[in-house]
Amino acid sequence: MLYTELLQLWNEAVQAVDAKDWQGALAILEQISEPTSRTLFNAASAHLALGQLELALRALDLTLAKDERLAVGFFQRGAVMMQIDRLEEALSDCIWAQKHMRGNVVIDYKQLGLRFKLYSWQVLHNAAAVYCRMGQWERAREVLQSASQERGGGRGGNIEVALDSILRGEVPAPLLVPEGLVFRPRKQDVEQLPQRDFLGKAKVISSIIPNDDFGGFEPLRLQKPGFYEPKMDGAEDSRYMRMRTPYMARGLGQLTVPGGAMVFLFGEEDRDGMATVIYDGERGLLPVSLLEPADVKISKGKKENRVPRGIPLPPGLKPPTRPQAQPSSVAPPRVCITSDTPPPSYTTATHALLPASEPPRYTANTASDQNAGESQGAETGSVVVKVHYIYTVALSVPLDTPYDKLKEQIAQKLGQPVSQLRLRHKQHGSRVLMPLAGEDEPGYTVQEVAEAGRATLWCQAEDPLANRTILYQMVALYDYTAQGPEDLEFSEGDTIDILGEVNDEWLEGHCAGSIGIFPSCFSYRENMDITQSLEL
Repeated sequence: MLYTELLQLWNEAVQAVDAKDWQGALAILEQISEPTSRTLFNAASAHLALGQLELALRALDLTLAKDERLAVGFFQRGAVMMQIDRLEEALSDCIWAQKHMRGNVVIDYKQLGLRFKLYSWQVLHNAAAVYCRMGQWERAREVLQSASQERGGGRGGNIEVALDSILRGEVPAPLLVPEGLVFRPRKQDVEQLPQRDFLGKAKVISSIIPNDDFGGFEPLRLQKPGFYEPKMDGAEDSRYMRMRTPYMARGLGQLTVPGGAMVFLFGEEDRDGMATVIYDGERGLLPVSLLEPADVKISKGKKENRVPRGIPLPPGLKPPTRPQAQPSSVAPPRVCITSDTPPPSYTTATHALLPASEPPRYTANTASDQNAGESQGAETGSVVVKVHYIYTVALSVPLDTPYDKLKEQIAQKLGQPVSQLRLRHKQHGSRVLMPLAGEDEPGYTVQEVAEAGRATLWCQAEDPLANRTILYQMVALYDYTAQGPEDLEFSEGDTIDILGEVNDEWLEGHCAGSIGIFPSCFSYRENMDITQSLEL
């Protein structure tokens, strides 16, 4: 709810209270969707004026829920509790009111809009009245005697009258905030509520366009000699238009649209040269002179799939293409497969295993020509491992380094414990980050994921999942910022372990040691069952 709306309703309710229209004041206060402690206190005062003690008590409960240190709220609620014979709670409210006065003799609420001063002796007077109703006359007399020793004015003869009543065995009446005293908004804020036109309305003095009464600002419009007829030619029956130049909103109901953006023409041009359009889910006004027909190409077979409503067409995204390797002048060696030689796998085809007696030899290729450092590492039988973490690190390890040794070196490089690191890699033509096969089993080396003397891994530091089953995995399409403590935050390209499906639109997942929920449209599922494929 806007503060101006709250201020308007608050001021109208106070005016109704001044006119003793308690029902009208309550009706206005009920229109406030987000009430404050002061408006709730005003509602309680209106209920008390109508004699509705239970409703007044409920409003005071909400008041103190909004402001737990409002001493006058405890004072008022204690007096209401006393009238409905809830004595223990009334005594508790008197104690809390005295505590929230923080040792002050008086609290002036004028700065908050309430023309009332709460004195410490008033709180003690109500506490003595509670003791009288509980039958503890001696205790009530002691409290009143201590109240008579309080400093500050405003007592008059109230304490003496209460002592005489106790001596006669009569119960003193509780003290309340006087009827009609409510919290009022600041006068300076109320004076700013009416809208003011500081510039006034522009007036056309002279124009080459006959009967031109447009007084706004827009670029030059195409004109015909002697008369002006604005046109809005569309491409066939399409109502999609494109912005020629950027436009910044200059008035109520106008939109801010960048240049080249596509909008949907919702209404016709008005007398000010503006037209109603829909852009990015919002409806507003734009100058017709900045719009031009959009060339929406639709094939004959897809005319029935045309977008019927004012929703901008989605951007055309093309998948990235994989870079092509430069053809080498050296012909690749032919591999002759005999009955004694097993067929070459992808790993053996990429890195041919040499006899132990011969040192490894590598032929010149395009990658080694581009990077001399990597070719030098290849000559010594090592591979350069690039690890993407919060930052990117690189290290050179032998080809026969086991996964566990590689993980220890990466953990030492990153300064993280080995048990909380999770290594993943991407297979060919896939965006899914797959866990390293056999990461904790012996026999698997860096050679399994290396290509041309290089290997790229992704590392996440996370706590292990306890008693949770990973249903499948998804890849983040976009960055997602957590909107609340229960949300899961991730970045584009992260792999998310799906732990459960909340509904059709939200999923529960695990990423980088955190568990939370996120919209399913922010990720996609490339492999239907990652865990089953790993087991196979």
